[in-house]
Amino acid sequence: AAALQRLREVFDVEELPPDVLSRRKPPQFMVDLFNKVADAHGITRAPGLLQGDVVRSFEDRAHVDQHHFYFDISAMEKGEQMLKAEFRVFKLRMTRVSRRSDVKHFCKVEVYELLESGSKPQKKHLIASRLLSLYTEGWEVFNVTQTVSRWVGNSSSNHGFLIATTHVFNNRIEHNLIKFAKSQDTLQESRSALLVLFTNSNKRRSPSFVLSSTSKFSRVLEYELSVQLLLPPATSFPSAKGQVTACHRRELYVDFHAIGWSGWIIYPSGYNAFYCRGSCLFPLGESLNATNHATVQSIVHTLKLSQDVSTPCCVPDELKSLNLLYFDDKENVVLKNYKDMVATRCGCH
Repeated sequence: AAALQRLREVFDVEELPPDVLSRRKPPQFMVDLFNKVADAHGITRAPGLLQGDVVRSFEDRAHVDQHHFYFDISAMEKGEQMLKAEFRVFKLRMTRVSRRSDVKHFCKVEVYELLESGSKPQKKHLIASRLLSLYTEGWEVFNVTQTVSRWVGNSSSNHGFLIATTHVFNNRIEHNLIKFAKSQDTLQESRSALLVLFTNSNKRRSPSFVLSSTSKFSRVLEYELSVQLLLPPATSFPSAKGQVTACHRRELYVDFHAIGWSGWIIYPSGYNAFYCRGSCLFPLGESLNATNHATVQSIVHTLKLSQDVSTPCCVPDELKSLNLLYFDDKENVVLKNYKDMVATRCGCH
């Protein structure tokens, strides 16, 4: 139990989310984003693909009418820094309008921030507007960073968005002719409106992992501490009698199903963290990626120039980040990047 609690600290999970994967589908946008930034095992493909280290998606919770959208963003954590907010809505194709040449084929779409609650709010503030074709369908994305920043600072100011459309037909202005997919329509479930926030978590490690330095050494030590949680209590390392195994990388698979997390983690189902094991005896070959300091230390140890000097340690020499796509405790889908989670190379240090 203590080991699992520490593992929750490593993954920054305060309360285990409910098992929702059997009854909820994640938004396709979030699945596509995960596949863009990570491979099938969750390992980051390349640095800089993601803006910030957390992407939160919130589904529309407004059921008043077709044009009102509301998102509960209370799952944002204290100290989390918002970088960008996108309001994503799926415009449905218009079928009723005549294709006669005198009919204008474009309509004006305006996105408003609602300044009051209620079924028929009057006060609103224009955020964005654009012209859209009546006959096409697809996702429309609006930058709402400034508006949502205010909501993060003051949650009571969040009354949602309103979309208004106007179309000129036979010198007559028609309002709200165009429809956008809503979550309560089961046929449109994969097209539900989303509010997507790109943030920096700015999370500090738990006290047991805090070190005074942010150097490579401290990152490696943090990794080694977390690996100890995953190894069985009495891990044995078989080798031929008298034979010394040089420092190398060994497999360490973390199975989310085995630890009871598969009900809320969407991707990956597990990952190979790897760990480093073996000796760093003189002479240290090139394959051991030894530092100059480690080379000198191994020489001093071999020549017994000091009784207190041990051999260098076999530790991760290179670490990569891991990405998790999961449901949080409010059933929002989150993509989070965790630094220094996978040992990609070992060396003597």
